[in-house]
Amino acid sequence: MEKLYYTISEVAKELKESTSLVRFWSNSFPKYIKPYRNAKGNRLYREEDIDTLKQIHYLVKEKGYTLEGADKLLSAERSSVDRSVRVLESLKEIRAQLRVVREAL
Repeated sequence: MEKLYYTISEVAKELKESTSLVRFWSNSFPKYIKPYRNAKGNRLYREEDIDTLKQIHYLVKEKGYTLEGADKLLSAERSSVDRSVRVLESLKEIRAQLRVVREAL
């Protein structure tokens, strides 16, 4: 992604989740996610907010943490969570590339 701000629908599409869930997480983690609001009141997210939402998605959906547990883990070990999310994204990209190669054979 290369823009300054992203709409909630763009973020939801990136996370493959609903806009209501992204809004819920934004409201549940206000110390980490601070979306900008335009004149109409729409939430606009920065790249840092999207990275944080990816970390929350990883902890809640992939690892099964509660929101409170995810909050504690983000407070204590944010760098290790970020590293795990980046590794998981890389592995998913590699898997997609391998599927393309397999289909081409």
